[in-house]
Amino acid sequence: MRDSFWFLPGLLCLLAAVLAEALIVLDERVDELDLGPFAVLATRIGEAGSRDVLGAIAGSVLGVAATSFSITIAVLATASSTYGPRLVRNFMTDRGNQFVLGVYAATFVYSLLTLRSIREPGGADEVFVPHLAVNVAVLLAVLSIGVLVWFINHIADSVQVGTLSRRVRTELVETVDRLYPERWGRAPAEVPDGAGEHDVPDGLWSEGIEVRADGVGYVQGVAEDRLLDLAARHDVVVALHVRPGAHVVDGQVVALLWPPDRVDDRLGPAVLSGVTIGRARTPDQDVDYAVLVLEEMAVRALSPSTNDPYTALNALDDLAAGLTRLAGRDVPSPYRYGPDDRLRVIAPRAGKAEVVDRVFDAIRLHATGHPTVLHRMCALAQQLAGAADDTGLASRLVVHLERLQEAFERTSPQHCDVVELRRRAATAVAAIRAATAGAT
Repeated sequence: MRDSFWFLPGLLCLLAAVLAEALIVLDERVDELDLGPFAVLATRIGEAGSRDVLGAIAGSVLGVAATSFSITIAVLATASSTYGPRLVRNFMTDRGNQFVLGVYAATFVYSLLTLRSIREPGGADEVFVPHLAVNVAVLLAVLSIGVLVWFINHIADSVQVGTLSRRVRTELVETVDRLYPERWGRAPAEVPDGAGEHDVPDGLWSEGIEVRADGVGYVQGVAEDRLLDLAARHDVVVALHVRPGAHVVDGQVVALLWPPDRVDDRLGPAVLSGVTIGRARTPDQDVDYAVLVLEEMAVRALSPSTNDPYTALNALDDLAAGLTRLAGRDVPSPYRYGPDDRLRVIAPRAGKAEVVDRVFDAIRLHATGHPTVLHRMCALAQQLAGAADDTGLASRLVVHLERLQEAFERTSPQHCDVVELRRRAATAVAAIRAATAGAT
């Protein structure tokens, strides 16, 4: 519901309908009440005038909403075609955009329901005009004008490259904070005489009961707490074959259950219900996807059709904010233990070196014609090494710096650029080795 574009507008429309009915009932009961000095706030304009006002408000806000969002979609389509279609998701999950659409739709619904309650002379019922409700409709119309002005400023800011990358960076940082400090079950270090891998049953991988996917899509999330509780209650081990972000097809093995004699017909579907499979990847439990969006921005900016290295530098700056945070965290063990100190769930997660490898490999292939981007990659490697205490990651960063130099020199650049990149890479390598020596 948080990611859907209809939930908040639908909720505001429901509140508008309730408000309209409540004010109409209140109008019927206090129609003759003397409001004293507040009477000036409740202007009475008669049946015809009220109908005209409500009709104008309803028609106007609906037209403004349709025009505003159609123009916005056109602008967003241009931005997403340049920097990546996955950025459309940011527009849909933006609370500001959802609120603006909700205000327009709620004002329309409110005006329509209020208009319906007006009774003119000549009918079976006596004349009734909900003056209080009509005045509230005017206030909502004024609010809609203010929202329109804010929306124009908001959408103009939201399609700028800096804003797009900043939102993705925030999403990446939140994903790292959510996944990597998270602890569910007990880690092997907390379990007496438990280290993880040697506790895996011998027959798990060869004789375990297979749980297969019943659809096609991407793994959007794994309900780890539910699987841990389920495994403890049935006294089994659940070994996942997939992690968030993986693509599965119908019939693919998602998990293995051990031992076979404790697995009944209901346990397999229960385990499968703990793995959410959807049409598209989301960053909620998929750090690879959050990195991929910024990586795609950089790659597209470096393509010959765009040729915008400054946007690539901007994307790398935001990538550095998330990756350095990731580099400084411990990757949770895939081996999770229950309260009884027994291995219950094996759930793989993305390693730091794996994520960094994909970023450097993808950008290296497109950045060889842009020395400034290569220099920024050297700085990124130095930043990651300074944030991490992982010698394995440090050695991978040195390898990537060597690959950057090799790829650049194969393009036959100017000698001065080669010398400068070698100097910058050597500085980064020296800093990486110094950081590694200090950590050890």
